[in-house]
Amino acid sequence: MTESYDYIVIGGGSAGCVLAALLSENPSARVCMIEAGKRDTNPLIHIPIGFAKMTTGPLTWGLVTAPQKHANNREIPYVQAKVLGGGSSINAEVFTRGHPSDYDRWVEEGADGWAFKDIQKYLIRSEGNMMLAGEWHGTTGPLGVSNLSSPNPLSRAFVRSCQEYGIPYNPDFNGAKQEGAGIYQLTIRNNRRCSAAVAYLRPALHRANLHVITGAQVLRILFDGKRAAGVVYAVKGQIQVARADKEVIVTSGAIGTPKLLMLSGIGPAAHLKAHNVPVVQDLPGVGQNLQDHFGVDIVAELKGHESYNRYSRYPWMMWAGLQYALFGSGPLTSNVVEAGAFWYADRNAPCPDLQFHFLAGAGAEAGVVSVPKGTSGITLNSYTLRPKSRGTVTLRSSDPRDAPIVDPNFLADPDDLRVSAEGVKISEEIFRQPSLRKYIKSINLFDEIKPTMKTYEDYARQYGRTSYHPTCTCKMGKDPMAVVDSQLRIHGLDGIRICDSSVMPSLIGSNTNAPTIMIAERAADLIRGNA
Repeated sequence: MTESYDYIVIGGGSAGCVLAALLSENPSARVCMIEAGKRDTNPLIHIPIGFAKMTTGPLTWGLVTAPQKHANNREIPYVQAKVLGGGSSINAEVFTRGHPSDYDRWVEEGADGWAFKDIQKYLIRSEGNMMLAGEWHGTTGPLGVSNLSSPNPLSRAFVRSCQEYGIPYNPDFNGAKQEGAGIYQLTIRNNRRCSAAVAYLRPALHRANLHVITGAQVLRILFDGKRAAGVVYAVKGQIQVARADKEVIVTSGAIGTPKLLMLSGIGPAAHLKAHNVPVVQDLPGVGQNLQDHFGVDIVAELKGHESYNRYSRYPWMMWAGLQYALFGSGPLTSNVVEAGAFWYADRNAPCPDLQFHFLAGAGAEAGVVSVPKGTSGITLNSYTLRPKSRGTVTLRSSDPRDAPIVDPNFLADPDDLRVSAEGVKISEEIFRQPSLRKYIKSINLFDEIKPTMKTYEDYARQYGRTSYHPTCTCKMGKDPMAVVDSQLRIHGLDGIRICDSSVMPSLIGSNTNAPTIMIAERAADLIRGNA
């Protein structure tokens, strides 16, 4: 049986949840959202510290990169969410949204109408900040944003160490000035994660005109000539068809969106023909221009057990669980990644070119170096905010069940290696400042040697990884490699848009969840204005 809707939203991640909720506000609009993952019922999703348990496992697609030729040919785990809420259900909940110049740069790259002055209202409209207000912040939006009620003492020590190093204190990374160190604001409300599924979708689920299908993988988009007409999807082994009378909206993320487009015949013609996929629209930019933050972690072992590692031991774990269950307080209300900084590898740069995330624990994420069993540690991650390296997402085969080939091409540009190495150097120097040093027994791999810049470069090549911020694989613009126009419509096709992080012309200098929600907020206005 074929079902018919006005709008079909493909992907229930951050952008998909926003669009499904906003488009279904019109009771006469029939909206269907299709998500490959399950409902967001896993309790780890909603407990803030659960992030540390979800960087691998059933809520992800289990991807690894192609061998990274500039990073010692390593195949790096590449976490992409497979659950309602997408990345916003499993990320570290850090709320940053980039520097105003990031969006102004988009206009220079061909995205008319996406300057900071144009999109700031959407950032503010989405935000429900419980502490900050004024011209830089929204207080009534769906996305709950709050301060940690009681940051770990080590996170406070990190902020003091940054000041001892020379990085000033900044209470608001999303305000008039980005540079500085402080405690991150988080997408948490009442000590529970506020994902896009919780913030936007859950209040809309009662609507009769909104149909949400989970555990269903879209196999391809159907076309009548050059117009998108619907989708074919598989659920519980059954093939189903859904028709779209107005628009198909692709919100499958920077990896899933180009894969689906190529399986549907939209992409580089030669690549599609090599996999026997009939070409609907030759668009060479689909799957190109992949950009991601290459994060490098350094780890220190502590003299005592002040970090969250203590709660991996049974009595402490039980106590923490009891405290959260009874009072909604304690260590489970933390995201582990409590503090951070924006600073400079190049002091002549017009805005910070490095971001730091401080974790009051070690081994919190899959594949990251840790400390010996029975000890406690801390982690400091740094990354180049605006990398010059460009990667690709390509088809492995024409079988939708096969993972795409993801090649971020990390460190391909020498400037990225230089800035990454500087980030590692600054990280080590922050660890050696008095406020943190008094807790530290040893800094892994750096206490035994006298490091040089080559040491830091070699370390970055060996230990760097994704920061979970893939973007730009279906970029907005006007040049031959652009995939969508400034209205997010795919060039050369009708009745289809892309509304997720893949449309960014270039990577934002911060975490990417808030900008992705902004894109979906603006997309909803574009679609409703055009209906």
